[in-house]
Amino acid sequence: MNNLLVFQSDFGLGDGAVSAMEGVSYGVSSNLIIRHLTHEITPFNIFEASYRLYQTINYWPEGTVFVSIVDPGVGSNRMSVVAKTKAGQYIVTPNNGTLTHIKKFVGIEEVRQIDESVNRLKGSSESYTFHGRDVYAYTGARLSSGTITYEQVGPKVNVDDVVMLDLYGSHIDGDSVKGQIDILDVRFGSLWTSVQIDDFKSLGINYGDQVDVQIYNENKCVYEADITYGHAFSDVKIGAPVVYMNSVNHMAVAINQGNFADAYRIGVGGSWLISFTKKAA
Repeated sequence: MNNLLVFQSDFGLGDGAVSAMEGVSYGVSSNLIIRHLTHEITPFNIFEASYRLYQTINYWPEGTVFVSIVDPGVGSNRMSVVAKTKAGQYIVTPNNGTLTHIKKFVGIEEVRQIDESVNRLKGSSESYTFHGRDVYAYTGARLSSGTITYEQVGPKVNVDDVVMLDLYGSHIDGDSVKGQIDILDVRFGSLWTSVQIDDFKSLGINYGDQVDVQIYNENKCVYEADITYGHAFSDVKIGAPVVYMNSVNHMAVAINQGNFADAYRIGVGGSWLISFTKKAA
């Protein structure tokens, strides 16, 4: 292990929850290097937590331990696990769908259930609502610091038992490809879709071409325009929209130095679909 411990949660920074997890971790080992992916996940949004892990994890070295806590079922019989990716990172999390994107796009080599009789903060056995501190941060710190081996986390769990959320994916239909608006590039309001670059390219669209973009909410078309397919935002004028490939090799839509989601009141999730169609020459 490399002492790197990365936290993600829906806790925000308005109270002491994140600090408590850091304190528990440093109580295990003062040699830990603690970093934070985000604590601004929309409350209870497991899909968003799954996506943010996917957005980040490949850029961290082998042996890095992630602790991801978006846990609306805290205190229930949902399973607490540590997953090992095929690249050798570890994710400490509830088995509630948070591992969906990692399993599909990164790959999971092994999963172990946390044995709370060993891997739980002393004196916390009567607490049922802060497993992020009492179980996940504590176990993550023990694993990251080398206090325990991965095998000492607990018993193996079949990888097929990892809870998976539904992913819309890409759907090609003639000269069009349809997907879901999965998530936003938050500060800039860019729309990140489930359409993968290979499916988009299969339509024969080249950089500089115009793409007919249609956005639907509850099957009602709420936006349609011809948009330039570019390498980057600067391929269009300031204030103009652009279609581009985002940092995880999926198609996205943005406004150069603007906020597409705010400008057109576009949301994310299962009711928000998008299609890209090659324009005739």
